[in-house]
Amino acid sequence: MTYIETLGQKAKAAEPFIASAQTSIKNAALKAIAEALTEKTPLIIEQNKLDLENAVKNNMSKAMQDRLMLDADRIKGIADAVLTLAEAEDIIGSVDCGFVRPNGLKICKTRVPLGVIGIIFESRPNVTVDAATLCLKAGNAVILRGGKEAINSNKCLAGVMREAVKSAGLPEDIIQLVEDTSRETAAELMKLNDYLDVLIPRGGAGLIQAVVKQATVPVIETGTGNCHVYVDDSADIDMAADIVDNGKTQRPSVCNAVESLLVHKDIAEKALPAIKAKLDGHNVEIRGCERTAAILGDCVKPATDEDYGTEFLDYIISVKVVDSIDEAIAHISKYGTGHSEAIVTKSLENAEKFQKMVDAAAVYVNASTRFTDGGVFGFGAEIGISTQKLHARGPMGLRELTTVKYLINGNGQIR
Repeated sequence: MTYIETLGQKAKAAEPFIASAQTSIKNAALKAIAEALTEKTPLIIEQNKLDLENAVKNNMSKAMQDRLMLDADRIKGIADAVLTLAEAEDIIGSVDCGFVRPNGLKICKTRVPLGVIGIIFESRPNVTVDAATLCLKAGNAVILRGGKEAINSNKCLAGVMREAVKSAGLPEDIIQLVEDTSRETAAELMKLNDYLDVLIPRGGAGLIQAVVKQATVPVIETGTGNCHVYVDDSADIDMAADIVDNGKTQRPSVCNAVESLLVHKDIAEKALPAIKAKLDGHNVEIRGCERTAAILGDCVKPATDEDYGTEFLDYIISVKVVDSIDEAIAHISKYGTGHSEAIVTKSLENAEKFQKMVDAAAVYVNASTRFTDGGVFGFGAEIGISTQKLHARGPMGLRELTTVKYLINGNGQIR
């Protein structure tokens, strides 16, 4: 039996205990995790520093280093999110609907855990805790496979959580980490059909596409966010500048950050300089079309098709001046990834047209794409943002980590 198969076997053996655990037990485990994270903060930071030192040696970008970094405030935020999750409603066993058939059969559609979930992710160690605790609350066992760039942080976090759930009376193997970060283990995890019920990738486009193409386990595709803001001809320019600036610079390394700006030709001469003035505060590099360069000057680097299709995750934005809302929608249809898209407009007609015609998990009118987040939507923590349509779409909270079971009660009916 291989290393990965051993992890799968352990997860499968632990699954019934977490699937049937009472809400009070699951919440006690979550609170134990939060307390342990707080108590072990110095150790977590010490291990995270090893990863950060390696990141510098490997010339990781500043934005990616920010994704990797853990400090006392971030760890407190992670622990607080776990406590919030403990307070969330437990939907396991809840009834979606119930009805009685003419023959007297009573049928209830109820919520049950998915089972054993595999999660492959990259450099954000907070995902280790978010994913594990969400799976726990939803009654699932989880196998986590993070990237090599965060291995010291992840090993520490997983160890802290395993000790905590064990102290609460649950098997520690409901949370497991793949400590071998080779490509071979990732490939094997993608084909672990005998043990995994679903695989969720979180990371860049390369990782997600690799999982989608190679996995034989069912996959929920998440994360890649080539998000656009379209500034319509009737837009409030100050609002547009604030929305683009927030979407691009508040945290450029996340999937709901703005990567591309589309501006209507009739407002471009006024809107682009105002937007650039905001972006200059963060030294954002602009890659634009010829009309963008004609307005903003030599600071604009010529944009290529590749630029328009790139999720930069950095202080870079692609810009295009368009002739109409229809051209903007067509551009998004060509280059977008189905994540989050926004229009800034005063036109109710154009707002409704944009929301109806743009095919994405979240479509905004006069608001930043940065709001696409399970916590912001009121779901509590999230496992990721699904950019597909089955079995979940958009921010994936607890409900998206469950499936349904039909419970049928009769009194001797036969067919």
